[in-house]
Amino acid sequence: MSELRGWGISFARPARGRQPDVSHVMAQHPLRRVLSFTGHTIDDVVNDPIVKNKVHGYFKLHKHVQRRCEIVDLERQWNPLGQ
Repeated sequence: MSELRGWGISFARPARGRQPDVSHVMAQHPLRRVLSFTGHTIDDVVNDPIVKNKVHGYFKLHKHVQRRCEIVDLERQWNPLGQ
């Protein structure tokens, strides 16, 4: 190792006192949430057209509510005083 340092090659070492920044990402699965809410499984959706329509309706409602929440959040960022 001393030979490599003699040639001008050094090894980067992380600082001992500082821990790396860690962020945890939780993936959201809208279909799983809808299936859990309706109490059906994916097999029910595949085999029963009535359940398929029911889950599809709740899925569309979930997407609509999610979009509306994003729009409201963006509007609050642009107009912080609500004018």
